[in-house]
Formats: sequence, C-alpha cells, structure tokens
Amino acid sequence: MRKIVVATLFAASSLFAHSALMSCFDNGDGTITCEGGFSDGSSATGTAFKVVQNGKTVVSGKMDDYSEFTFEKPEGEFEAVFDAGEGHQVVIKGSDIAQ
Repeated sequence: MRKIVVATLFAASSLFAHSALMSCFDNGDGTITCEGGFSDGSSATGTAFKVVQNGKTVVSGKMDDYSEFTFEKPEGEFEAVFDAGEGHQVVIKGSDIAQ
C-alpha cells in the first residue's frame, strides 16, 4: 500500500513540474505573433490562446503546430493570454510587446 501512495504522489508532482512560458513580438506589419511552451521543453501545440480587450475576448484559438499564434494587433490596450489550465496561464499586456 505504501508503494502505491508514494507512486501516486510522485506522479501527481510530476504533472506540475513545468511552468507555462510565452513571448510575443510585433511583426511590424500590423500583426503580433506569440510563442508558447513549457519550461520542460514540451510543445504548446493545441493550447488555448486569446486576446482580451476591455474584459472581452476579441480573438481566440489554439497554438499551431509550431506553438505559435499570430493575430491582427488591436487598437488600444489589450492582453495576450496563453491558457494551459489552472496555474499554467501567462498574460502579456499589449504595451509590453516591443515593436
């Protein structure tokens, strides 16, 4: 029984052994590309992504096969959100994305 408990605790801790990462850059053509991933090197393909403006989602989708998402740059303030589930969310303000 003790082995089962230890194995279960180890497996559960392994699930949370990585952190979500994202960086975004202005392409200079009116679009922004965000790249996502995890600190253990895992791909972010299929991970949820959205752009939020004034509390409303204005763009949503999933990271592509290259763990990227490109969108048209909104006018005004916005946030890019990489959402891999609870505790694995990265938010970048549009004002922090260098041109």
